[in-house]
Amino acid sequence: MPYQRFLRVSIFIVIAASLASARDLALVSNKSNSVGTITLPDLVKVCKAQTNRWPDGKPVTFVMRSPNVPEMKVMLEKIYGMSESEVSGLIVSSNHGRTNHPAILIATSDEDLVNQVASIPGAIGVVDVYSINSSVVVLKLAGKLPLEPGYLLHGN
Repeated sequence: MPYQRFLRVSIFIVIAASLASARDLALVSNKSNSVGTITLPDLVKVCKAQTNRWPDGKPVTFVMRSPNVPEMKVMLEKIYGMSESEVSGLIVSSNHGRTNHPAILIATSDEDLVNQVASIPGAIGVVDVYSINSSVVVLKLAGKLPLEPGYLLHGN
């Protein structure tokens, strides 16, 4: 009996942990940005710091959580196609020599991420859908909004 109870509790913990790390993400933007939708190839270029300016001339800043945070697993797989250490190296090299305007910023929390995107003209970021507030705008990714069927940054 004690073994079965231990097994049930263990299974519950594993399932809860996997559900907690499988979050739905949303692409959010500073309200002053003129971009309302972005294609997957363009997002990849922004995330890899290959795009420096938006079409309206504003500098691009990408804000994300640390690559080692479980919530970023979807981004690493679907956008970067790289490991945590490779993305960390990319961030360092992309920001090298750009002290006044880093290409990629790391936020300490979802709330911090939303605040950074809201305060930096030209910024976009990827955040848990339930952390979005009125200070940012949700962008369409490949023509879809978060929680729509087929949305690329769906956590499962």
